[in-house]
Amino acid sequence: MKYAIILPDGAADEPVRALEGKTPLQAATTPNMDRVATKGQVGTVVTVPNGYSPGSDVATLSIMGYDPDEFYTGRAPLEAVAKGLTATPEQTIFRCNLVIIQDGKMRDFTAGHIGQQDADRLMQDLNKSQGTTGVTFHAGVSYRNLLIAPHPQQSSTDIPSGTSDSADLSTTPPHDIPEQQVVEHLPTGRGSFAVRSMMQAAHDLLANHAVNMARAKRGEPIATDIWLWGQGQIKPLPTLLDRFNLRGAAIAAVDIIRGIAKSAGLTIIEVKGATGYLDTDYKAKGEAAAAALDEFDLVVVHVEAPDEAGHLGDVAEKVKAIEQVDKHVVGPVLEKISTFPQSRVLIAPDHPTPVEKRIHTSVPPPFCIAGTGIVPDSATTFDEVTAAAANPIDPGHAIFAKFLNQ
Repeated sequence: MKYAIILPDGAADEPVRALEGKTPLQAATTPNMDRVATKGQVGTVVTVPNGYSPGSDVATLSIMGYDPDEFYTGRAPLEAVAKGLTATPEQTIFRCNLVIIQDGKMRDFTAGHIGQQDADRLMQDLNKSQGTTGVTFHAGVSYRNLLIAPHPQQSSTDIPSGTSDSADLSTTPPHDIPEQQVVEHLPTGRGSFAVRSMMQAAHDLLANHAVNMARAKRGEPIATDIWLWGQGQIKPLPTLLDRFNLRGAAIAAVDIIRGIAKSAGLTIIEVKGATGYLDTDYKAKGEAAAAALDEFDLVVVHVEAPDEAGHLGDVAEKVKAIEQVDKHVVGPVLEKISTFPQSRVLIAPDHPTPVEKRIHTSVPPPFCIAGTGIVPDSATTFDEVTAAAANPIDPGHAIFAKFLNQ
């Protein structure tokens, strides 16, 4: 049996006024996804359990069959695995975004999708400025970086007046607060003063940094701040080989998916031109996925572009990204996997990223499964409305066993 999972990140949405009440999935031309829906089963899946922030970390763990209640410790540790980083039990790993904060508001959680060379230089100099405190910055892809620090120590500043204790450290993803006042979303709870202090020290360094001065001179947006969030510690996952006797591979440009895949024991396939943005090479990803089916039992392909378009609030780009995934990823994978005697395909956006809200939501996204042993239902299209007719899979991590028929 050959298995393929295609993850069009954030492709799920809500009715959009500019599309006359259709969702981007409904408006897009997607003959290959509709083919999977027609030949298989369509439904929704609770990828984000109650109590969790809607993000690709929790949602993708669910789709891959890992119960977040048991295995989730934070987004940053999973990204650290992708980078081959380790931390001691006395250290905490944070996601460290380069961002733009102006007039007290989160203007851009990507710092204008800052270029790699500029991001690397900023991370290097942040390391020099705070390295003596045991804090280390680690460059990632563009604005997506990591910070490893000793567990933030509780300070009296963390404790609200009139209380004797404080809650655990709580942070907010910057992509959840576009155009909002950041003071209302700064870290709170145990150790928050130390975390805010690291963020303030970075702000002071970035204010007059040569990279930012050069960017301003070129008319490019400057990275005004870092934003720390997604903290946790690394927790090993049981591999898919151990759990299901599956040898798998993954194709993804963003570290969160690469980290989950690596933790699950999947081989990471590098694809030239895969950027994790709207300009990614869809065709190269699809070709690499199709070729990998010759060697591996399971191939997972992740495409970030629909999510990025959702955060931009750009409905045209989101429709285009979905169509590119359908044509250049789903199409080649279906063509190749159909040459094997037994096979199954799962298409599953991890969470919605509605273009009119520009943030993730916890609404159960649609999925479709087709292949050997799957009895088709009455669906003929893959979209949110069609999927809503079926009862959602809950808990969401049960979808993986359903996919494997185990």
